[in-house]
Amino acid sequence: MSALWTFEELVEATGGRPLGAVRGAISGISIDTRSLQPGDAFFAIQGERFDGHDFATAAMAAGASLLVVSEAKLPALGRLAVAKLVVPDVLKALEDLGRAARARTKAKVIGVTGSVGKTSTKEMMRQALSSVGTVHAADRSFNNHWGVPLTLARMPADCDYAVVEIGMNHPGEIRPLVKMVRPHIAVVTLIAAAHLGFFKSLDEIARAKAEIFEGVVKGGSALINRDDKRWKLLSTLAAEAGVKTVWGFGESARADVRLLHAELGPQSSTLTVKIAGKEIEARLGAPGRHMVQNALAVLGAAHLAGADVAHVALALGSFRAEAGRGQRHRLRLEGGSFTLIDESYNANPASMAAAFDLLGKAELGEGGRRIAILGDMAELGSHSEKLHAGLADLVAKAGTQRLFLAGKEMKALADALPADLPVEHRERADDLRGIVVEAVRPGDAVMIKSSKSIGFNRLVDAFLNTFPSAATGD
Repeated sequence: MSALWTFEELVEATGGRPLGAVRGAISGISIDTRSLQPGDAFFAIQGERFDGHDFATAAMAAGASLLVVSEAKLPALGRLAVAKLVVPDVLKALEDLGRAARARTKAKVIGVTGSVGKTSTKEMMRQALSSVGTVHAADRSFNNHWGVPLTLARMPADCDYAVVEIGMNHPGEIRPLVKMVRPHIAVVTLIAAAHLGFFKSLDEIARAKAEIFEGVVKGGSALINRDDKRWKLLSTLAAEAGVKTVWGFGESARADVRLLHAELGPQSSTLTVKIAGKEIEARLGAPGRHMVQNALAVLGAAHLAGADVAHVALALGSFRAEAGRGQRHRLRLEGGSFTLIDESYNANPASMAAAFDLLGKAELGEGGRRIAILGDMAELGSHSEKLHAGLADLVAKAGTQRLFLAGKEMKALADALPADLPVEHRERADDLRGIVVEAVRPGDAVMIKSSKSIGFNRLVDAFLNTFPSAATGD
């Protein structure tokens, strides 16, 4: 078992009071007993719906080498026969350990934010940069006030690259996180109407995302979407934050990472990109124009990090979309098969446009239809009704032939659609389960899209549990 941290290093980083001694290496950092591995140090942080101290016994039973606990909770935990590190505030101790991890690393650190595409870009960077070195990156969407320090605390001392996703839904949330991360390269994927219910305008969202520039190390770089309407605002804010190198990526003729050509296929894309005067050909193993945009950010970050961009470009071919973010399934049913596009993780107007683009370009079998299953886009505030109704244009452009909707906000879309389009609207995701499974037929392409809180992942599961995977070529 390799050591991520020694007990002495944890004590020094957190300023905690040790009780007992750790036997063997501290091989990982955990805040969740469900995924805790033997040898992990368990940080009993207190969340909105749970208190990690309530799971201390479970952590010990799972093989935790150390419990990091609050002084206030110690009396109730003293009976547990496992080493402890006692601190005033467990979350602050995790933050301190994250800062210590950042201080000791020699890795090129890349911070990623934006309204859409953060996690897909982070995962694409993880896979592509792994072709030229060792990479540490956040698990799933660990991008908030506990996810960022946890990601840093888990960073091995000897990795070559670190990719840290940083999210927010209110102003001021990125600022303290990026000061822990201190990226060499700060990437902003795109500004869009996500969390618009908490902001007055897209400019306000851009300013909140631009907080990432405040943590960039001296001599570092900003990499911004040159096709974004808020490019000028973002680039100005980056310069005001002291970032000397500000690059843009996109189709714009003034982009430093410029897309010269893209061939968008139903399963993958090919692209030609010009970086620093050199043209690079790449194949991207996931479809969609938005994925191409993410790939430009990956290639730009690789160049700014001093990586072998040709090798990184080659590695893009093995990238596949994740569950909830465009992952595709070919499923079998009587008489043939159909395609399921899983976009169930999040939804806002920009990501809806990308998902409908995927649906519109999906290959159909003989007699197949394009079917969209949509749930509410959350956190749009007073803009919600207008933005939901506005999806009608995307429905038409993609050639959608049947539509299933769930959620209160989706009623606005149902009312905006033409009378001759078959539409079913229900209050809850679960009310659609039986209907959508029975509606599908051979040759169809089915796209599922909603905000995570709506629970459309259960509809994805309903398809996967009902229909077996189809062999390639079915």
